[in-house]
Amino acid sequence: MKSSEIRTSFLEYFRSKGHTIVPSSSLVPANDPTLLFVNSGMVQFKDVFLGKDKRSYSRATTAQRSLRAGGKHNDLENVGYTARHHTFFEMLGNFSFGDYFKGAAIRYAWELLTEVYKLAPERLWTT
Repeated sequence: MKSSEIRTSFLEYFRSKGHTIVPSSSLVPANDPTLLFVNSGMVQFKDVFLGKDKRSYSRATTAQRSLRAGGKHNDLENVGYTARHHTFFEMLGNFSFGDYFKGAAIRYAWELLTEVYKLAPERLWTT
């Protein structure tokens, strides 16, 4: 699969589960002095998780452009040495704002991997 197919399949799968597709926010976070760049998919929802903001939807899905160039989740030393480590990437995410919890999130992830992406269940390990 091409990355564009993975992204589209992900977003459409979660749309079919009642999620609103929310566009990627800017790489430079608005109103957040704690970050120089957006480094994860949940940054644009930070105020929702902190109870400072509400959205018109309770389920969201995103393909958030992210940049990691330092900090706790920094793996800069591996960039260029492996095919998995990058400073810029899109983080696919699905979010529930008090709507569903771990059980449903796990079911959605399993269904996405095994039914949409057609990964063999016997080759998947949960941890």
